[in-house]
Amino acid sequence: MQKTFQKINYESLTPKQQENYNFHWISAILAEYGFVSFRLSNDWLGADFIAHHNDGETFIKVQLKGRFTLAQKYINKNIYIAFPNNGEWYLFPHDKMFVEYSEMSNFTNTRAWTEQKQAHSKGTINKALMPLLAPYKIFPFLDSITL
Repeated sequence: MQKTFQKINYESLTPKQQENYNFHWISAILAEYGFVSFRLSNDWLGADFIAHHNDGETFIKVQLKGRFTLAQKYINKNIYIAFPNNGEWYLFPHDKMFVEYSEMSNFTNTRAWTEQKQAHSKGTINKALMPLLAPYKIFPFLDSITL
């Protein structure tokens, strides 16, 4: 029996299915840069997966998000945040972005940061944040990324 394959509607997926979908997308993108990704069954030191470069020396711990996110729980854990935005993917070092973004924004003074989750996320990337994120766009592909 022959099966016809049809593309899925991302919005119709459950949150767990969306996370799996996103993991495979980012893994394929990272493969273009020489990485092999290993999914972790439970967050390990804040990471959803480990990406190992074919240089044999570079390992990065990655937290997969559905949107731009900074959080207290990722500080000083050497975590990278990967997220999609309007068909583009970004991978940034959390601590470096935390410092740079906090210099231009007062997000650490918001109620969400001080009283609730000690986290900050943005579903829409504004013009002020885009220059900080631009060096970390990995899809559509840039020539190189700096880790």
